[in-house]
Amino acid sequence: MRGLLLAAGAGSRMGTPKALVSDDDGAWLPRGVRTLLEGGCDAVGVVLGAAVDEARPLVPPDVDVVVADDWAAGMSASLRSGLVSLASTDADAAVVHLVDLPDVGPDVVRRLLGAAGGGGGSAPGGDVLAGALARASYAGVPGHPVLLGRDHWAAIIGSVTGDQGARDYLRTQGAALVECGDLASGRDVDARE
Repeated sequence: MRGLLLAAGAGSRMGTPKALVSDDDGAWLPRGVRTLLEGGCDAVGVVLGAAVDEARPLVPPDVDVVVADDWAAGMSASLRSGLVSLASTDADAAVVHLVDLPDVGPDVVRRLLGAAGGGGGSAPGGDVLAGALARASYAGVPGHPVLLGRDHWAAIIGSVTGDQGARDYLRTQGAALVECGDLASGRDVDARE
């Protein structure tokens, strides 16, 4: 089970790339990595793009960095780069998380994995997770993180465009919604308070 933290955007509404943002609880980028690891992922990759040289030092040791050269094309470019990087691994699934969801913690990832049969790092078998397709929801509204079984990666890589990521694919394929509104708001932060 691999975690994939998307942190490539320029953060135009934020005024700085979100990979560089911190708040009272610390820098978002390492927090997102911890969320995935503590939530049950065996390893994590971070997708960077805008301000890659400034963001790279914020990536914790032993975390893979993937650079999305076409990051300006939107979230789909980051997702595609991340999934392509995982294709050469033995990962059966990827948990995709966004750097700008600072209130989403490991408990959300654990619930998502548990609902999909992954048990937060103790998957019963690769076949179960390889076909999994699920996403956290908040008061019934689909959000992140998203669990993408390996069986879906090629179709997602070939179909995503713009800033929507895999939203349309998840909807048409009937991704399971896992309610997490009692654990977090799931709202992305686009501007400084």
